[in-house]
Amino acid sequence: MAAVHAHGPHAGGSRAGPPPLTQWSPDKKYSDRERWVCIYPAYINRKKTRQEGRRMPKEMCVDDPGAQEIRDVLQAANFNVLLEFKQYSREQSRELHHRGRIRVQLRHDNGTPLNSEYPSRDSLLMYLGKTIPMLKSRQTKAPEQVQVAASSTAGHTQKKGKGKRR
Repeated sequence: MAAVHAHGPHAGGSRAGPPPLTQWSPDKKYSDRERWVCIYPAYINRKKTRQEGRRMPKEMCVDDPGAQEIRDVLQAANFNVLLEFKQYSREQSRELHHRGRIRVQLRHDNGTPLNSEYPSRDSLLMYLGKTIPMLKSRQTKAPEQVQVAASSTAGHTQKKGKGKRR
């Protein structure tokens, strides 16, 4: 099995990527990736409970946000972003689409926020909750899901019960 590093899974090879993260210490500058804030998709997932890792009120959350969607929104807002192939400790499912962690730089080295509108992690999570539903991928996906759900329920006429015992 190939090792999975902070910059993504790849087997050996000479592909250039960011160097692996070092141990965190308070001496590091805010521009060092170790000091960047971590965001897991579960933080803003409306379908999760607080115990399962949701950090915002349900009204401000999104249905099943993906790590790539969060990365795209933050890059569009001119944040320094790093997508890591990590799993949230409270996530029950081990499926690949539930993996992903985003590191975001919130502050300059002198301690001032990079973006004065979003000085904290919570303000950034609120921004993500507002912005992700407006993505084009979310706008076009909704009618297809409605059609698939309607057609799949209409065609089911299976018998209930255990079937024949042998």
